[in-house]
Amino acid sequence: MSAAAADPLALAQALIRARSVTPADDGAQAVLAAALERLGFAVHRLRFGAIENLYARLGDGAPHLCFAGHTDVVPAGEGWSADPFAAEVREGMLYGRGACDMKGAIAAFVAAVETHLAAGRPRGSISLLITGDEEAEAIDGTAKVLAWMRAHGEVPDFCLVGEPTNPTRLGEVIKIGRRGSLNARIVVHGTQGHSAYPQLADNPCHRLVATLAELTGRRLDAGSEHFEPTSLQVTSIDVGNPATNVIPGSATARLNIRFNDRHSGAALEAWLGEVVAKHAPRHELTVAVSGESFLTAPGPMVAKLVAAVTAATGVTPRLDTGGGTSDARFITHLCPVAEFGLVGRTMHKADEAVPVAELRALAETYRAVIAAFVR
Repeated sequence: MSAAAADPLALAQALIRARSVTPADDGAQAVLAAALERLGFAVHRLRFGAIENLYARLGDGAPHLCFAGHTDVVPAGEGWSADPFAAEVREGMLYGRGACDMKGAIAAFVAAVETHLAAGRPRGSISLLITGDEEAEAIDGTAKVLAWMRAHGEVPDFCLVGEPTNPTRLGEVIKIGRRGSLNARIVVHGTQGHSAYPQLADNPCHRLVATLAELTGRRLDAGSEHFEPTSLQVTSIDVGNPATNVIPGSATARLNIRFNDRHSGAALEAWLGEVVAKHAPRHELTVAVSGESFLTAPGPMVAKLVAAVTAATGVTPRLDTGGGTSDARFITHLCPVAEFGLVGRTMHKADEAVPVAELRALAETYRAVIAAFVR
């Protein structure tokens, strides 16, 4: 880290010490708002339902770079070697829930802005969209802040989400899209009866097994230019039958489909409905699509991001669309979006941690990104 660079460590520790286990905030947003106000940002605290969010902007000109992230974290769970909210530094590692996902990245971005401002105000604008509802339902978070932004004419030219994207070292991966995600619950109804007299019953287990065999046996696609093949995974099969000689009256299964840009949630729902109806005339099918697939196609803005990351880290990042969903699935409807953050090996684990040197390197990388976009 250069001598003139701002250090993200103190802010990262302050954010971690706020026990913002989703949907709680515990003062995390206030800590961030105070840090941004000190830098001259106009901060808007946006509460939707029980969720604390904020949108902050510095400058009013173009181009406009937005950084997006979340202050809520998953529960700490068991197995920690120290208090998960103490934000201790031991042997060069910052420990704490949210250190990696993603309070560390928020602190790094704020430090990057502070360093950038030391050379003068930016030519364009810098903003932050920070939610407290990413790890849970994502109902009163980013989606509603985006609606507020649109209504107030706050449309960035590009948005960078600070999710941990790198598998083993900083600079490896930039995510330029994500697969869609569909969850389905299938309940097959039959006729209960004695297992010794199957002719008097209608076994829903057999119908459900046949349904799942057809669903899992189909290769939905071979992938596309920027996406891996679509994956259908059965996540649960339940009957709840304590008896060995009773054919149950119903059987239930759950599944998840991670789908690429060759599919839509509606088309997959229609396919599921056709297959289930073929094997089980009496059934219930419930489908929830948490996000469609999206892609920010490689172009000048993505190239600018790649060049900045490469210059700062010495690593040429791979453009990727793998992993789970993120709030970028909402942001893509407002402006071009990509994701880049810390190494994600410890996120959601006990003893979640980030090397302090990596946290500072991420701040330097974000400083390069800011310089590339707003100067």
